[in-house]
Amino acid sequence: MEPRKLGKIGPEVSALGLGCMGMSEFYGASDEANSVATIHRAIELGVNFLDTADIYGMGKNEELVGRAIRDRRDKVVLATKFGNVRGTKGEFLEVNGKPEYIRQACDASLKRLGIDHIDVYYQHRVDPKTPIEETVGAMADLVKEGKVRFLGLSEAAPATIRRASAVHPIAALQTEYSLWSRDPESGILETCRSLGIAFVAYSPLGRGFLTGRFQKEEDFAEDDWRRYHPLFVGENFQRNLRLAEAVKQMAKQIGSTPAQLALAWVLSRGKDIIPIPGTRHVRYLEENLGALNVQLAAENLRRLDEAFPLGATAGDRYHEQGMRTINL
Repeated sequence: MEPRKLGKIGPEVSALGLGCMGMSEFYGASDEANSVATIHRAIELGVNFLDTADIYGMGKNEELVGRAIRDRRDKVVLATKFGNVRGTKGEFLEVNGKPEYIRQACDASLKRLGIDHIDVYYQHRVDPKTPIEETVGAMADLVKEGKVRFLGLSEAAPATIRRASAVHPIAALQTEYSLWSRDPESGILETCRSLGIAFVAYSPLGRGFLTGRFQKEEDFAEDDWRRYHPLFVGENFQRNLRLAEAVKQMAKQIGSTPAQLALAWVLSRGKDIIPIPGTRHVRYLEENLGALNVQLAAENLRRLDEAFPLGATAGDRYHEQGMRTINL
């Protein structure tokens, strides 16, 4: 497994990480045994960078990941997040970056995970009501206390990243990035590179759409949130299907799967970028790892740039409420 460094201050992690969110929520019914088997197989194959958050499954995802790594904690660089607050019915309530909340959230995550420290602790979304200096200052206190090793931000704007870095070194920024979500190329990647911050790309497969496995809206399970996502409904679905078809056709030409091509493109954008595709199935995990063997020629990259210019995707990344919480 190719190693990539998590910023100038962070540890080495596998070039591909594993996003664990879908093991507990959002993408239809899940099976814990399959999820644990996927985590174990990932570690066996050299994937050491696991990603979760306190809101995934209302804490259940952290508990699942904690059980899966209990006897192999030393083989894992574990990342989790705080800041998105949900109610007892799963509804989104607010973003909270207040120092007192951060301490409570960290202690709760440590307990659910069954560990004594978090390797990478992200602020999941920036709290516009709390100065980032206060939030990162509280996160830095957790580092001093040994509860957290490295700090991260998620979906933060360049100015926020710079202000945060002035308080304490930031190891990683996590933001959506894929062929059909190239917004980070408008300033965010440049900011991270100037500060020595790694870029962790979530949803590098376009929430699974770039794999080519979905051809109609009914292919999503009834309880799959993509059924109601702006990118996957109505005319947006049909327009985006044409983008997925472009990936499928090129993948066929170069002898890879669409998923491997999409991941290889993200990997090609720089050694400071670590994609964390999510899956709960061993077969898709193994397929994704095949992306490490896909070499994209200059002509392939040129054609992909033509097919996927900034803004090519139809629909917003989130519903209106979610859009208000990104790039702050």
